[in-house]
Amino acid sequence: MKIIDKYVKSACGIVYLGVLKATDEYLLKRGLLKKELPRSVDAYRSALQRHLIIYNGKLLKEFEVKLHIAGYYRGDLRSAGTVKEAFKTAKDFIGKLR
Repeated sequence: MKIIDKYVKSACGIVYLGVLKATDEYLLKRGLLKKELPRSVDAYRSALQRHLIIYNGKLLKEFEVKLHIAGYYRGDLRSAGTVKEAFKTAKDFIGKLR
């Protein structure tokens, strides 16, 4: 693995965790207790479907696939444009949670 791939994978992981943290904060504001916060990707999907009714799951799925799977686990995001697009998607998602 090239050193640049390592940093891209790390950045994708950090952004993905940031999205999950923002989601946690949103759910806490919606009345969930800290102990009720999701602990898996499926639980996050379910919680967002219950508490974020006005948005569809397309945005969540997009950042999940690009950042988490392609970016972090597989290291498939090699194009700067693709990485920027994935980060923009995450930023847009967090913006909708505000």
